[in-house]
Amino acid sequence: MSEPLRLLDVCAGAGGLASGLERAGFAPVLLLDKGAHACETLLANRPHWNVVRGDLVDFLPDEHPLCLDVDLLSAGLPRVKASAARGRDTDADELRLLEATVYLLHAVRPRALLLENLPALVDAPAYATTRAFIEAELTHLGYRFHWFVLNAADFGVPQERRLGILVAIEEPWFDAFAPPAPTVVEHVPVGPVLLPSMRARGWSDAEEWAAQASATAPTLVGGSENRGGADLGPSGTKRAWARMGVNAGSLADEVPGPEYTWPRSTDPALMVKLTVDQAALLQAFPPEWLITGRKTARYRQIGHATPPPVGQALGAALAKALRSSPG
Repeated sequence: MSEPLRLLDVCAGAGGLASGLERAGFAPVLLLDKGAHACETLLANRPHWNVVRGDLVDFLPDEHPLCLDVDLLSAGLPRVKASAARGRDTDADELRLLEATVYLLHAVRPRALLLENLPALVDAPAYATTRAFIEAELTHLGYRFHWFVLNAADFGVPQERRLGILVAIEEPWFDAFAPPAPTVVEHVPVGPVLLPSMRARGWSDAEEWAAQASATAPTLVGGSENRGGADLGPSGTKRAWARMGVNAGSLADEVPGPEYTWPRSTDPALMVKLTVDQAALLQAFPPEWLITGRKTARYRQIGHATPPPVGQALGAALAKALRSSPG
């Protein structure tokens, strides 16, 4: 059996990316996140992981020698907004984290970098300046790189979720890497995934509800740390959920019980609501993965996460390249 590859994961969040990479043969030497709930979630599931709470911008790898010369630096970063779209000071923080990840390469010198962000970062003109900065730094350090977009639904996640991916690898192993191919032929709909939980408390109409929830979920949106509550996304997303009989305006504390009468109404306000645990299933977290905190904090961690099956597919492709004979 191959020795695990060494991983440094920053902006680790709820561990979606790290847990997927773990399944692919990577062992985290350190996971960094500034959120208290995220750090609690990571340790609740993997007490042996070395979890550090702190801001990536202030992180000094020399104080954590295990981070130096790892095989992979990974980052599931907050979504960067182009300068024309910025309307709040906090948007600059998102760009700051992206830049800090790139600068971290100078100190850590991993054999590979995996960065997950919004799809537009891959090729949209609005992000040309950001891409140019990243590519100049990578080239200067001797990395070659791939930009590409993946859809989580292609990897068995019951959700249409497009992810912008940057993979950079040092020259000797670059030609052995190829972006992962889809692992499923057909996308997984919401109904079968949520049916066991929907009928867990004895709701008699759970099967009928699940039968009409026959589409893949729209993208879950975690929302900002500074505003809003736990809902499933903007107005277009809410309309897509309504077509599956779901009130996406808020989340329920528990699934329907035997006393619940399904109104079969076209009014979203009267439709069934999902729970935080069900949102985690739609993000393809395993049922045993604990998300800590109160309802809104838990949902934000889920909505911001990289689905673990996508992390696993990317990890498998990276592990194959990094374990290959140097070209």
